[in-house]
Formats: sequence, C-alpha cells, structure tokens
Amino acid sequence: MLRWLLGRDARNRAFDQALKALDARIWPPLLAQHDFLRGLDAQEVETLRQHTAWILANKAFHGAHGLPVTPDMCRSIAIQAALPILGLDTSLYRGWTQIVVYPAGFLVPCIEIDEAGIVHEYVQEASGESWEGGPVILSWEDASARGGEQANVVIHEFAHKLDQRAGGADGMPGLRAHRDLDVRRWNAVLNASFDDFNARLDRVEASIPPDMDPDSAAAAVWYATLPLDSYAAQDLAEFFAVSSESFFTSPQAMAQAWPDWYDLLARYYRQDPLRRLLRRRDPAFDQRSV
Repeated sequence: MLRWLLGRDARNRAFDQALKALDARIWPPLLAQHDFLRGLDAQEVETLRQHTAWILANKAFHGAHGLPVTPDMCRSIAIQAALPILGLDTSLYRGWTQIVVYPAGFLVPCIEIDEAGIVHEYVQEASGESWEGGPVILSWEDASARGGEQANVVIHEFAHKLDQRAGGADGMPGLRAHRDLDVRRWNAVLNASFDDFNARLDRVEASIPPDMDPDSAAAAVWYATLPLDSYAAQDLAEFFAVSSESFFTSPQAMAQAWPDWYDLLARYYRQDPLRRLLRRRDPAFDQRSV
C-alpha cells in the first residue's frame, strides 16, 4: 500500500512539473504547430494542456536507431496524442508506458494467409505501430509537424490504443461509458461504412488505366477522390484508426460520405471537429448558429 501511495505521489509530482513546463513560452508555439488544433475554445485548450502534461508525465519516450529524443519532440507527440482523449479520460491510455520513436519509417515482419491457405511472410515499411499492452512506435519523420496534416500517424496509433482497450483491435472501442451509444448500432454503421468504402475503392481501382501501376505516384490522383486513405480497407480496426485521424484533421469528406459514422465518432470522442473547422474559418460562426 505504501509503495502504491509513493508511486502515486511521484506521478503527481511529475504531472505538476510537466504542466508547469507547458508555460506561456512553450505552450502557444506548440499549439500552433498543427493547424487542426485551431478552433478549440479556451476550455478545450486548457484541457488539452492538462492531457498533454499527463502523457508527458506518464509515458517514457525512447529513441530508436540512435535517435536523440528531445523535449520538443516529446511535447509534439504528446499534444497530438492528447487530442483524441480531449473529451474522454486519461485513464484510457493507462496499462502501458513506452513510446518508441524511430528517425523515419521502419520495417515490421508481416504474415499473410492467402485464399489458398498459403502463408506468406515478408517485411513491410511502417510509420507507426501500436502493440496491445505494449508500446506505441512512431516514425518521427511522419509524426512531426513536418509530416503533413492530412495523415496523422500519432492520432492513428493512439486510436488503436483506444480500440485495444475493449479487448483486441476490431473497430469497436469500449462504449460502456457512453450511455448514448448503442453497441449494435455502432457495429451496424461501422460495417456499412466499411463495406461502402471498399466498394468505392473497387470502383477507383477499376478506373485506373490498365497500363498504370496502381502503386505509383501517378495513380494518387484517383485515390485522392476517396473519403479516406485506401489503407482503411485493410480491416475494421484500420478503418476505425484511419477514420479517427481523418475525423480530427480533415473531417469534411468523411462527414459527407458517411454522416451516421461521423456522428458516432463525434459522440464517442465527444468532439465535433467539423464545427471546429467552421469556427476556424469564421470566428462568428458559433454566435450565428445559436
């Protein structure tokens, strides 16, 4: 019991120190690094600061392949990771401690069984991984503010962490604390949206000229017409994670394609990034919409 209390006191001190470090010199430039954080109201900004400090105090950052992880890098990752739980509880990120940062993409072993039952083993480059009960692994090249705003590997991998809390990544995060969310409706809308996305992807791939490599840069213009990155077609877990990063960074296309899916995500995360986007474009939006 005494050891637990001492540990809690140490965590509280670490949190207080991390929060104090996010002062007027550090916090505004950190907040300004990501355009999708614009439009937060004053209370949301302060909650984001609190959650960012909690992550910095409770997670250990380690560099891989000799990468020195600086305080600025830790803060940049932490503020992005804090956004999905802005309306939730930090306890959803408990149960693991490590965030491993590679300089760039890294190779992961993959196993795939084809329709004939043949097992194929290969390695694939990744920008992030989330291990159930284990670390989050990130490519700094992709996780940094320079990595771009449309895709967000930090939000993607931390969405997996939320998904895994319910016992395995399957696109069904724990809904017990959300009294207005029904598991059966979530499952139905998730599957319908996933099936529709795969149908859209099939149509896009069929429209690519047969003499063009679908994995080439030239084919990107076809895939850009999709509401989500094509990686969302992998399975329901990836559909949830890709949907989550799009939800926070560029919600318009997804909200237009699947309004019911967007609505469920908004109720799960207890945030409305589409409204936030409109507020960014017009600060008087809230007054007019009351």
